[in-house]
This record gives sequence, structure tokens and C-alpha cells, in this order.
Amino acid sequence: MKRTMAMVLAGGEGERLSILSSVRAKPAVPFGGKYRIIDFTLSNCVNSDIHDVVVLTQYNPRSLNDHIGLGRPWDLDRAKGGIKLLQPYIARGRVAEWYRGTADAVLRNRSLLEHSDADTILILAGDHIYKMDYSPFIAAHRRKRADVTIAVRRVPLAEASRMGILALDETDRITEWQEKPKQPKSDLASMGVYVFSRRALLKWLDEERIDFGGHVIPAMLEADARVFGYRYAGYWQDVGTIQSFWEANMALLVDHPELDLYDKDWVIHTKSEERAPAKLGPTAQVHRSLISHGCVIEGTVVNSVLSPGVRVGVGAVVRDSIVMFDSVIGSRAVVDRAILDKEVTVGAGAIVGEGPDDTPNRQEPGRLNTGITVVGKQATIPRGARIGRNVRVGEGCRPADFARKVVQGGESVDPGTGARSGARRTAAREAARSAG
Repeated sequence: MKRTMAMVLAGGEGERLSILSSVRAKPAVPFGGKYRIIDFTLSNCVNSDIHDVVVLTQYNPRSLNDHIGLGRPWDLDRAKGGIKLLQPYIARGRVAEWYRGTADAVLRNRSLLEHSDADTILILAGDHIYKMDYSPFIAAHRRKRADVTIAVRRVPLAEASRMGILALDETDRITEWQEKPKQPKSDLASMGVYVFSRRALLKWLDEERIDFGGHVIPAMLEADARVFGYRYAGYWQDVGTIQSFWEANMALLVDHPELDLYDKDWVIHTKSEERAPAKLGPTAQVHRSLISHGCVIEGTVVNSVLSPGVRVGVGAVVRDSIVMFDSVIGSRAVVDRAILDKEVTVGAGAIVGEGPDDTPNRQEPGRLNTGITVVGKQATIPRGARIGRNVRVGEGCRPADFARKVVQGGESVDPGTGARSGARRTAAREAARSAG
């Protein structure tokens, strides 16, 4: 009987997501209110009747491990197959090191492949948002007796330089490949979703080939291996930047979203703790938003995504924003075009996201430059503070860390900076008195 094993690459640092991925791997970042990014890949597996899944973790894996656990929400807590969570380990006679790339991560777990009875191996990214039935993809691979088949789709040319760009002949065989080219020749891109025959994967894994897109696929093409593309036209998003992450969440709020979270025939499974139903108080107003269970709304929420347990106080306004688990928006506070990580507190009357958006963040100009302000996990915004756009408030910041109540656009607040500034000012005053 033909079987497929899926290997999910979930060790990415996701540094372009700024502080959202500073305490967790990118696949563990919350998305769409109640989900995590990796939920979509895992749900694709079980909805495609694939129940032998290996998740390769690496960077800050605790949040991801806690979320997946034994795999019960995805029906992957099985005696045969099921889910396995694997991290880099020290082997006798080898230098301890992290995975050097996507192919190297699989190579380090070669023994799993050698002892598997699966004839095909799915290699999946755990940090993309998409819905895909892998069954016709695998069927096309077997039908063409391919060594590897790569899921491909059209992308905007502006994004093509971040991906593997390719050309197909009339049989969908790949004839040309460019890995992250500065000047892409086409808009047909790899989705980072591969299905290998097990024999070919074992053959082409090598110590010198550390990435699939950068090394394995070019080597296979050079040796005239059977490398095919599979055209995919469904929903797929690489939410690898703050802007793309925000846009993908906001796209869930339109009348007929391309990503339908309410599709009963393709359920997105997740670990979901028991909480009371969402509650709208007598002063609440909610417009075009996703409000998760456990939320208590007494203010106004417009065009926003709220995770479980969020509280919005009387007179507060949340607009065009993403607010993650158990955050609290104080009375009369305003959150505008911002992303708040878990357990953030916004003090009464504070404003998060105001003024012009034309000043990039000075510390992260390449990541925070579109007007979105990001507040890290468990940070507290002081009462009455005014936070500009493209501002980064670090994880765990407290009111004492804010040297001023007004944080101009493009600035950053980090734990301890306000306290150090205050100490320096006190020392300067003491020195002045002594000198006087």
C-alpha cells in the first residue's frame, strides 16, 4: 500500500516579523484570532488524509511544542504514525550545530526516512497560510513517476525575488530554476511545498546541499532528474513581513474572503482552551471584525481581529488592528493600525498609533516602515501615553521604561531604557548640584 509521510519545516526564526517572533518560532505566531500559523499546514495534512507527520523545530520551540503537544486537535495522537516533534541534537562524533538549511534539517533526520515504509515524502513549510489538498498533488507526482514535484503558483513580480522562480515545458517539467533572483525572469514561483519519491530524496540529500531551493533542486536539474511542477491556484500567503501579516489578517474581514475559515469541508483545527462566550456590553460597537471567545467588549472595535480573552474598555477604540490573546485595552484608549502581542496592557486614555506614517523605525527600518506599530508580549503602555507609527515597544516593557509619555513615530522603547534614562538624569542633576 502506498503511503505518504509529511515533514514540516518549522524551525524558522522569522526575523522579518520583528518582535512577534522574538519569543517564538514563526510557525507559532498567532493568526486569524484563535489560530497559529502552523495550524494551516497541519490541518492540510489531516484533511488530505495524511496522518504520519514529523515537525522539525529549532528556534525558540517551546511555544510551538506547547501548542502542538500530542497532536490531539488534529487527530494526530496515534499509536501508528501520528505526530513527532524533533529538534537538533548532538550525535556522537559530530560537531553540535543547528540545522544549516531546509535540506540539512531533513538530512539530520535521515534515519526516519530510511526506516519509513512511505513511498513519498512531503516536505512542507510550517510558516505559510494556505489551504491545499495534497492528494491530487501526490497523485500527479506518482502518475508522472517524478523524482520530485514542486507546487508552483503565480506571484506578484515585486515578491518574486524572495522565492524560487522557474519555467515549465508543455508537460510541466521544470526546465529552468532561479533561486531568489534579483531580477526574476517570470512570476511563476515555488511555494516551498515538495513531494519527493523516498528513494530520490535519500539519493539527493548530501552534506554539501543544505537548502532545497538553493542546492538540491539545481543539482537534480543539472543531472536531468525528473523534476516537475504542479500548478496551484488556491489561496496561499507567505506572511513573512509585518505588512503581509497584517494584510492577511485584514483580508479575513471582507464579505467573501479568499481564505474561508468557515468552510465545513475543510476545517482549520487548532488547540483551543475552554473560555466563556464573547460578551458585548451595553456600550459596545463592533463593525466588520473577528471577535474570539472569551472577549469582553465595552468599547468600539472596527475592522480588527481579536484573539481569545481580549478586553476593550468603555470608550476605547480599536481600529484596523490585530490584538492577541488576553490583551487589555483600557477605557478611552485608542489602538489604531497596530499589532499587539499576547497579554499587552494599554493604559486608560493612551493612544497607540497616531500621526504620520512616513518615518521608518530607526532600529528596524526594513521591517517597520508601513505605519504599523508593534507592541511586544506582556508590555504595558502607560496611562495617557501617545505612541506614534512605526514604533516598536519591546516585550515586557513597563511604564517606567517610557522616558516620555509621547513616543514619536519611528522610535523604539525597550525594557530598562526608561529606567536607565531616569538614572542618568538623576546622576546629572546630582553632579550639577555638586558642581554648584
